[in-house]
Amino acid sequence: MLVAGIVFTGSAWAEDAASAVPATLEATPAEASAVALSDEDGKALLKKNNCLACHTVDKKLVGPGFRDVAAKYRGQPEAEAALIAKVTKGGKGAWGSMAMPPQSAKPEDIDAMVKYVLSLQ
Repeated sequence: MLVAGIVFTGSAWAEDAASAVPATLEATPAEASAVALSDEDGKALLKKNNCLACHTVDKKLVGPGFRDVAAKYRGQPEAEAALIAKVTKGGKGAWGSMAMPPQSAKPEDIDAMVKYVLSLQ
């Protein structure tokens, strides 16, 4: 009887633990990329991919500040796709005469970074 109680308790705990797993851990890769990064993770990803050599979050450096980018594209339904293309292929003219060269970051990193930048207020 004691064994049955332990087995039952153990299985009930396993069910509780399984239901406590955040949805992002169970998400498909496409669903996971739709989840916005935390501020700390977003900045770390920007740093890892050398974006902070030319940009800051709050002000213009060589390129625009990321909050300015978010403000410019806020509410535009095609903004995410346009910015992913611009980061991937490079761009010129949207923020002045300085061109942004194509970036060699992984596509999933570019996707996450663009989502993070667009989430800034």
